[in-house]
Amino acid sequence: MKRNFNDWFSTFKSNISDYEYYVNFEKIYKNVDNIKVELNILNSLIGSKNIEKDFRALLDNYPTILKCIPILLAVRGYEIYAIDGDGEFLFNFYKRNYSVDEYVMFMDKTGLFNLISNHIINNLVDYVVGVEVGLDSNGRKNRGGHLMENLVEDYLIKAGLVKNETYFKEMKLSSIESKWDIDLSSISNKGKAEKRFDFVVKISNVIYAIETNFYSSSGSKLNETARSYKTITLEANQIDNFKFVWFTDGLGWKSAKHNLEETFDVLEDIYCIADLEDGITDKLFV
Repeated sequence: MKRNFNDWFSTFKSNISDYEYYVNFEKIYKNVDNIKVELNILNSLIGSKNIEKDFRALLDNYPTILKCIPILLAVRGYEIYAIDGDGEFLFNFYKRNYSVDEYVMFMDKTGLFNLISNHIINNLVDYVVGVEVGLDSNGRKNRGGHLMENLVEDYLIKAGLVKNETYFKEMKLSSIESKWDIDLSSISNKGKAEKRFDFVVKISNVIYAIETNFYSSSGSKLNETARSYKTITLEANQIDNFKFVWFTDGLGWKSAKHNLEETFDVLEDIYCIADLEDGITDKLFV
């Protein structure tokens, strides 16, 4: 029975953020652990009555504490540029390139001396964890790009598929051809184009090439994607024991709904998250 496109499209979701999307704590703890010793040394400055003198002494005895300074200002890397009436500087916090006096000036003018000496914070390790959490929010865009892929993989596993046995990640056309001795030249433009699929499932004698994506916002890329996948569908239909499967979702498709419907009309195996929730992977990969 042919599905109704509008009914199918009405189930599309606005968001698919998973639990790990917001903060990558594993990465944060690793970053903090890399400088935990130096941060604890700097902790001795908290509440200092003469922080300039104490900082000079610390820097003389523990020069590696400098590498902690940039992250205290939420800066990645070891170089920080600054200019004012006293001059132009490019401070290096990995290999000291200025005098102690100038690093003291940096600490004072950036407000770090005030932050540390006046008990505004009580522990630099805890403070840096907070800074890292804030900086890590910038990584959500990259993590978001894999959300649909991760979701589909969860359902492949729930369906009983096993990675590198019955399903494979990020597989190129040439690898599919060599692994299962199948001719995919109609898709690769006779070997001139190297397409890579997000997943490939091999069940019995059928090969399923899978693409996944989720669009929360509109853009020209959606129209291009829909047209491209329509072409792949028509090419894949010419190949025995080979099926193209597309899992997509997201309200960003509203701006390209017509193009998506055109692909929906020719691609039997196009599914959304609601289909996953209804157990399509259990029915499809048997």
